[in-house]
Amino acid sequence: MEKQVNKTSSLLIIGNEILSGRTQDKNTQYIGEKMSDHGAPLRQVRVVPDIEDVIVATLNEMRARFDYVFTTGGIGPTHDDITAASVAKAFGVEFGRHDGAYAVLHEYYGDADFTDARASMANMPVHVDLDLIDNPVSAAPGFRIENVFVMAGVPKIMQGMLDHVLTMIEGGQPTLARTVMVESPESEIAALLAVVQDAFPHVDIGSYPQFKQNAGWGVSVVLRSVEADMLDRAQAMLVDALSQNGISLKIM
Repeated sequence: MEKQVNKTSSLLIIGNEILSGRTQDKNTQYIGEKMSDHGAPLRQVRVVPDIEDVIVATLNEMRARFDYVFTTGGIGPTHDDITAASVAKAFGVEFGRHDGAYAVLHEYYGDADFTDARASMANMPVHVDLDLIDNPVSAAPGFRIENVFVMAGVPKIMQGMLDHVLTMIEGGQPTLARTVMVESPESEIAALLAVVQDAFPHVDIGSYPQFKQNAGWGVSVVLRSVEADMLDRAQAMLVDALSQNGISLKIM
C-alpha cells in the first residue's frame, strides 16, 4: 500500500498593526494546532504590511509552494482593508461585488443598517470559481479561490471561519507529539539529541529552553511525527540516553 503524504499549509498574516506590535497575533497557534490535528500541517508563516504589491508577490509565492494558503486580516469595511482586492490582483481576475456575499450581508443587517461600508465587504474576486467561507460570528464571509482561503483577522471570527474551511480541504494523518521535560541546561543534552535525531530523521525533535525561578534552567524536548510507533521508539531512545547519563527527566 502506498504511503499517504500529508498536504502542506501556510499562513499569510496581513496587517500593519501586527508588524507595529500594537496588535498581538493570536491566530498562528490556533491554526497551527488545528492543521496538525487535521493532517495538513503549517510549513510557513509570513507577516506582511497593508501594501498591495507586497501582498500580491508574497501570496503568489506561497500558493505555488504549498497545497493550502490561509490569509488573515484585511477584509473589513475600512480603507486599509485591501486583502480581497490584492487576492484578485494576484490571480489576475476582476474585483467587484459578489452577489452571494452581498445577499448574506443584506439579510444580516437589514435595510436600515446596511450601509455602503458594510456592503463593501461583499467585494471579492468575481467571475471565477469561488466559494464563500461562513462567518457565524458577524456574517461577513471570507472566501476560497483555488488553494487560497481568505479569513478575518479577529481571532473569534477567524476561528468560526476555520471550522468551515476544515470541511473544504483534504486532511491526512494527524501530527502526534511526545514531550520530555529535562532538568538540565540545553547544552548538556545537545549531543544526545543529535544522536536520536540521526537515528530518527523523520521525527521532528525540538528543544525549548525554560527558566524557572526555583529550579534554574531546563528543557522541554518535543518529538513530533505522524507515525506513532516511530515516535514511541524515538522517545524511548531519548529517555534511555538521558537516564544513562544521569539526567533527570519527566515524561509529559
